[in-house]
Amino acid sequence: MNDIIRNRIQAFRTWMAQAEVKAFIIPSTDPHLSEYVAPHWQSREWISGFTGSAGTIVITPTQAGLWTDSRYFLQAAQQLEGTGIDLYKEMLPETPSIPAFLCNHLQAGDAVGIDGTVFSVQEARRLEQALATHQIQLKSIDPMEHLWQDRPPLPQAPAYLYDRKYAGRTCAEKLEALRAEIRKQGADSLLLSALDEIAWTLNLRGSDVHCNPVVVSYLVIDSHQAHYFIEPQKLTSEVTEYLKANDVICHPYESLNEYLSQMTGHLLLAPDKTNYSAYQAAARPCHLIEGPSPATLLKAIRNEQEIAGLHAAMQRDGVALVKFLRWLEEAVPAGGETEISIDRKLHELRAAQPLYIGESFDTIAGYGPHAAIVHYEATPETDVPLQPRGFLLLDSGAQYLDGTTDITRTIALGPLTEEEKTDYTLILKGHINLAMAVFPEGTRGAQLDVLARMPIWKQHMNFLHGTGHGVGHFLNVHEGPQSIRMNENPVPLQVGMLTSNEPGVYKAGSHGIRTENLLLTVPAGEGMFGRYLKFETVTLCPIDTKGIIREMLTQEEADWLNSYHRNVYEKLSPALDEDERHWLEQACKEI
Repeated sequence: MNDIIRNRIQAFRTWMAQAEVKAFIIPSTDPHLSEYVAPHWQSREWISGFTGSAGTIVITPTQAGLWTDSRYFLQAAQQLEGTGIDLYKEMLPETPSIPAFLCNHLQAGDAVGIDGTVFSVQEARRLEQALATHQIQLKSIDPMEHLWQDRPPLPQAPAYLYDRKYAGRTCAEKLEALRAEIRKQGADSLLLSALDEIAWTLNLRGSDVHCNPVVVSYLVIDSHQAHYFIEPQKLTSEVTEYLKANDVICHPYESLNEYLSQMTGHLLLAPDKTNYSAYQAAARPCHLIEGPSPATLLKAIRNEQEIAGLHAAMQRDGVALVKFLRWLEEAVPAGGETEISIDRKLHELRAAQPLYIGESFDTIAGYGPHAAIVHYEATPETDVPLQPRGFLLLDSGAQYLDGTTDITRTIALGPLTEEEKTDYTLILKGHINLAMAVFPEGTRGAQLDVLARMPIWKQHMNFLHGTGHGVGHFLNVHEGPQSIRMNENPVPLQVGMLTSNEPGVYKAGSHGIRTENLLLTVPAGEGMFGRYLKFETVTLCPIDTKGIIREMLTQEEADWLNSYHRNVYEKLSPALDEDERHWLEQACKEI
């Protein structure tokens, strides 16, 4: 594989010389700025061999580098070995930014190439401004149409209707809510590019992106109609009639920029969610109003029907997980199970649940040192057998018609070291501290992040991924606009938002630990200077108590865990058989 990657990079450099660019930047995204993308847009993986979901490669005539975050440091180091691509670890003080790297290696008058369809307006501007300080130009051009000979086609899976009994609101109601926001912004129309926002707005789903039930498309909403840009073959007669009934006019997917170039009036778009190419097409005829997409916040705040569905999905997911954990406890000592085989077993048990559609992301089943690779994915080459000792980190989730789940459990398969127990308990303390938070309305995730990190900060440890991300409703497992992380995010947590709680610690070559539940923001009552909010933990699955050092927990923390386990048992036991109930009762015993 390394020779293949080296040959591709050499061919790319030959093309760069012909295109008169001295460097080229390839991100992980698609024209919709998605985190997870259809194979047609997996250009960065094709050119580098790195399979993580986040990373950007920069190629110059003499150097190549890949920038990625802490989730993928170990994985990237392994996959890039022998390719001639250097690893640049983001968020470390010694790591230069991509613009700084380029300014240090290029000369005034040089050009840097990007494909404008896969860069947001925001990112393209930042890059353009940084390079301009060194008289370096930015040039938009697509190399892949020339170089990627066996490039997969655009996804062709049909769109399908998402029933109101799961969505809670009709397409017409959502369009009217968006039109009200468009008017507030003084605009005549709105461009939506983010696939989750379009799927939410139209109450449509699809299978164009692995694990994310979205449809590759664009949407322009004006005061009377909506214009839907989608490959025609993806429209069934049922979907076509449905769209027509909602005054949605269909256009070929590739015709968006032509349509934008002929628009007039005031067009609202989000510079962080609109690709640079579409922006350039619209900028000529339209007066552009830039601001956050109103669909982002409307989508993030669950309605009553969505919340009811979420609870139901969590209950069924919890039942599948209890069946799995009980099976795992017996299977590991018997021998023969591996990271891949237990992934298959968990999939089988989830698939038996009503309304199951698929996984919400590829399961991370990392045993021992593999758990220290934050987004590890077992392959036939890396798969290892599970032994009755140490930790298994299992991060998984499912797509049900009535909700999306995401859960991580770190499971003691047998005897643990004192270091493993200490780390496990510290992470649990941070998890509980965040779960118990009560905060005034208007609080942002960055203000709460310290609650989850303080126990390990005191031991001079940290994790570099976020503590919490938003989760979609039968949509993407990672959605905004809220987050809980060290980085500042101006969006406050609001009633109805669903956010993960997943502190962790990772020690290369030894072990990794993460405990994750999903939190629903709910009212906590009135107080000094206004309303207060809190979290309701909605994930239902026992937290392994075998790794806990009880003396390290405060009484309040132990009380929270015991209360959580009583709720888990109460909600899950009616759907279990007698043996499973007995196992769950033991797993939920008070500590």
